[in-house]
Amino acid sequence: MPVDFGGRRAALRRRIEGDDLAAILVTDLLNIRYLTGFTGSNAALIVSANDSPGREDNTVVCTDGRYVTQIAEQVPDLRAVIDRSSASYLLRSNVTPRSGSVGFESHVVTVDQHRAWTALDDGPHLVRAPGLVEDLRMVKDEHEVALLRDACRAADDAFAVLIERGGISSGRTELEVARELEALMIENGADGISFETIVAAGANSAVPHHRPTAAVLADGDFVKFDFGALVGGYHSDMTRTVVIGTPQAWQRDLYALVLHAQTAGRGALAPGVSTAAVDAASRSVIEDAGYGDYFLHGLGHGVGLEIHEAPGIAKSSTGTLLSGAAVTVEPGVYFSGRGGVRIEDTLIVRDGGPELLTMTTKELVLV
Repeated sequence: MPVDFGGRRAALRRRIEGDDLAAILVTDLLNIRYLTGFTGSNAALIVSANDSPGREDNTVVCTDGRYVTQIAEQVPDLRAVIDRSSASYLLRSNVTPRSGSVGFESHVVTVDQHRAWTALDDGPHLVRAPGLVEDLRMVKDEHEVALLRDACRAADDAFAVLIERGGISSGRTELEVARELEALMIENGADGISFETIVAAGANSAVPHHRPTAAVLADGDFVKFDFGALVGGYHSDMTRTVVIGTPQAWQRDLYALVLHAQTAGRGALAPGVSTAAVDAASRSVIEDAGYGDYFLHGLGHGVGLEIHEAPGIAKSSTGTLLSGAAVTVEPGVYFSGRGGVRIEDTLIVRDGGPELLTMTTKELVLV
């Protein structure tokens, strides 16, 4: 399905008009990709408040000479100019309004960049305008959801193959298993991996973001997998915890507790619900069992063009969920030196209940 980049820019234009800005300078490359489709490594974009859909004469993208062909192919609906100092060039040129204020992405701009821009002769009046595009990115359109589904499917299929062919077995190292899973994601349709795959065996499973090592998997181990696939620039994120051989009673009990908490968190996802309330729905299950001190992180986060993006879902987070937001729900309980469990899904917030994108079973898998 075609992407309505013009519609995305129109939504941003409404935001900057509401903030009484004449234009906004966008320099974050992922935000530029979201607004235009351009995927090069150097660009800046001026979005003017005075333009309208189909008549964006004052909305201009700038990149350098390496991308002359690419910018023409990827952004045929906007005027493109070529200059290596893309942001400075746009601020110096007559495409940037000199009357009124021009917003800039202060959350990604360095102090030195800002100093250079404000030192420009006859430059515009710059004001901080952080997070405007990221706010728009929280709600996924159907094109984005389709890419997220494909990314989740690639991860699901890869994990199924890994289990089917005995790839999780005693005697293998965490690194060996992680690299095999990453290769399988690409074989099953991923463009790449969302982030470095976590494989954490035995006591290492109690480390929330353990990096795979030469540690050897052994019978009786919890093995925690946190992994994701990248498709069309969009990330999936899933965590599953399995047991090699026969689980002990404490492992079954711990797994059941985390699954109960994860189910409660998923069930709390709905438009208009506060993110802190979603965290509380899951966290209270673990706290009521006496293990609140062993749940060491927030419940989840947004996912899309970045593996971690808005909204955050944590005890201290603010704001409410919007219909169409893509989020994770990932409670975990970690017993240092012994082992831990985390279970994570990627979901779309919907009226009437969330849409589950990660389909791998959440029943305790014995390998």
